[in-house]
Amino acid sequence: MTDTVLRPSAEAPAHGISFGEAARVWARVAALSFGGPAGQIAVMHRIVVEEKRWIGEERFLHALNYCMLLPGPEAQQLAVYIGWLLHKTRGGLVAGTLFVLPGFLSILALSWVYVLLGSVDAVAGLFFGLKSAVLAVVLQAVVRVSSRALKNRAMVVLAAVAFVAIFVAQVPFPLIVLGAGLIGFAGGKVGHPAFKGGKGHGAAGGEAVPDRGTALGEEMPAHAHPSLSWSLMISGACLALWLIPVALLLLLLGPDDVFSRIGVFFSQMAVVTFGGAYAVLAYVAQQAVDTYHWLAPGEMLDGLGMAETTPGPLIMVLEFVGFLAAFRSPGALPPLLAGTLAAVLTTWVTFVPCFLWIFLGAPFIEKLRGNRAGSATLTAITAAVVGVILNLAVWFALHALFREVADVQALGLVLEIPVLASVNVVALLLTTAAIVAVFRFKVGMIPVLAACSLAGLALRLAGVA
Repeated sequence: MTDTVLRPSAEAPAHGISFGEAARVWARVAALSFGGPAGQIAVMHRIVVEEKRWIGEERFLHALNYCMLLPGPEAQQLAVYIGWLLHKTRGGLVAGTLFVLPGFLSILALSWVYVLLGSVDAVAGLFFGLKSAVLAVVLQAVVRVSSRALKNRAMVVLAAVAFVAIFVAQVPFPLIVLGAGLIGFAGGKVGHPAFKGGKGHGAAGGEAVPDRGTALGEEMPAHAHPSLSWSLMISGACLALWLIPVALLLLLLGPDDVFSRIGVFFSQMAVVTFGGAYAVLAYVAQQAVDTYHWLAPGEMLDGLGMAETTPGPLIMVLEFVGFLAAFRSPGALPPLLAGTLAAVLTTWVTFVPCFLWIFLGAPFIEKLRGNRAGSATLTAITAAVVGVILNLAVWFALHALFREVADVQALGLVLEIPVLASVNVVALLLTTAAIVAVFRFKVGMIPVLAACSLAGLALRLAGVA
């Protein structure tokens, strides 16, 4: 490439890629982004790296590794990162917003259907079947992440300790991540082989696309060089957009209002939830169901089923949580309006911080390649996340397959165990069928979710479910 291509003028599109073309591609990526972060990142890799050759394999994985170290949804943050690389701040804004928009609209529409028609047999049957299939999907996530993360005995131990810590000892998820990160950082510093970093969700198979043969090339774009003034300006703008609405809610409505609680809780979540969408859900389920009582465990499963079957980040299930919280405590507002405003608020405080982490950190991360301690930190966190996702699977199984769960206390610890006589036989059979379809016959996620939903509908209409 010529120097003119590598450093385009303000009038020319970055690296020969027009802004309009990039927007159309990001809209396509968003529309095809089903199946959780692994599937979404695979779609992004196929289109942006293999098909369009905008960036190469090494730069893609470098950006992904940074995004996996951040709190929040790594797939959406990766879209912001690549959009920023190609078209500066506006490119990141468009890429990240388009990645979220289809899922936001879909979950909002389904939330309306859920509260208006959820008691109708047909709709209840669909969600009953969807709920049964979700457990198979979460178990598949455990297997996928563990196959990548648990490469040695040390990582297995980390995962096991994380599971016991969160499921039995109720250790807060942020502390688990912090502990795993510190262990990984220390292991990387001393060069322990067990903490040698991997490639995250990286693409499987195929010939790697070299950076040299892509539109962006090997050089850093001019706007990617770190600048203190730029960092202060962009961080100030993002922080204002994120925190001023929350501060106004606290000031005008007080800390006990449902909107204030939603703003504060999901803002806190945006800072502390590392490890991907399923790990985030484990933390949210623990708090939203058991602490705030915004929804029931089964409803959390319904929301996850919605997110699994709609495009965009899996973390969009949080929109459903916020919607139900305000719908059931609307104050002076009509319930549907309160729920809709809460859905917007939840989405806003969840995703605005994602832009902050990228716009603030990416220029500095672009200067780092192959940092050993950072890679080891990621490796340890990913191993701990396996235990956290397993906790989510067990928690879902308890509440989806049994009508009653008992708390057993011993040595100051609390363990949830199922009341075997309360087993939901129909749900157990449907979940077993979904697990067999996923693991034995390798049926895709969408067909399994669709089949289980239709089965749930038929069983409900037949008076069985």
